Amino acid sequence: MIICDCHCDTLYNMQVRPGSPVDVTMDALKAGGVSLQTLAMYVGPGRKGDVEALMAGMLDKLQVLKNQGWKQIDDPSEAKDGEVAVMLSIEGCEPFDLGLDVIDTYRGYGVRMASITWNHENTLAYPAMGGTQNGLKPYGVEAIRRMQKLGIAADISHLNDRGVMDILDKMEKPPMASHSNCRALVNHPRNLSDDLLRNVFAAGGFVGVNFWPTIIGEPATIDHLVDHIAHMYDVGGEGKVGFGSDFDGIERKPEGLNGPADFPKLIEALRRRGFAESDVEDIAGRALVRYYDRIRV
Repeated sequence: MIICDCHCDTLYNMQVRPGSPVDVTMDALKAGGVSLQTLAMYVGPGRKGDVEALMAGMLDKLQVLKNQGWKQIDDPSEAKDGEVAVMLSIEGCEPFDLGLDVIDTYRGYGVRMASITWNHENTLAYPAMGGTQNGLKPYGVEAIRRMQKLGIAADISHLNDRGVMDILDKMEKPPMASHSNCRALVNHPRNLSDDLLRNVFAAGGFVGVNFWPTIIGEPATIDHLVDHIAHMYDVGGEGKVGFGSDFDGIERKPEGLNGPADFPKLIEALRRRGFAESDVEDIAGRALVRYYDRIRV
């Protein structure tokens, strides 16, 4: 079985808090049987004047990991049971402010998904946390079309509802949400409504569930996280749901999920809930591989 995690903020922590402990380590990934860990390059709030330097620093940290033996792959289909690999993503598309050609540059670095916004407005779109009903900006439409032509998934985690619908209406390929949960279970802007989930799944999209207790619900337990997965299946998510832990990006964790080494506990919780073994394998990682098959250029 391959286990894929669509989101963590480890590179950012390595860059801005050098020497501090991180959740995602090679030992933890091996202990948890993780085959693919997506490493997000996150810009963060108030850093617009320092985007290029921050991104360069995180790419340098990736090289440090690779020098230590970490393996970077370009597509989830390359993930293998019993081996650990990483893939790159971007959280917040501020690096693309310099022009569409920059998207090509980051694709060359191995970036395979990019969340359109974080929690603040940018040149592409508006965040879920902002409360606006505005859709994608004109540059956002151009940038996402360029991303999709290059095989970079449009990540709707943090994007507002209207922006998500614009992607579904205006783009040729379905989006993904790397780390989002169900608004029907926890009414938080960072979660996706049932209507959005149905539309994303119907289009062939994908959602990775987030381990952040605030959007799982309190008390945040493994079983409550499984509730979100089960609900996504109820609204059309069979074969289109996976994991997006947000390790190294969340200040608290669900009970029993302290890092990648604990993924087997979540796998067992799915089995206890009654998910068929084929569904467990999909949720663990196979659904992400199939999503990338659907958006292949």
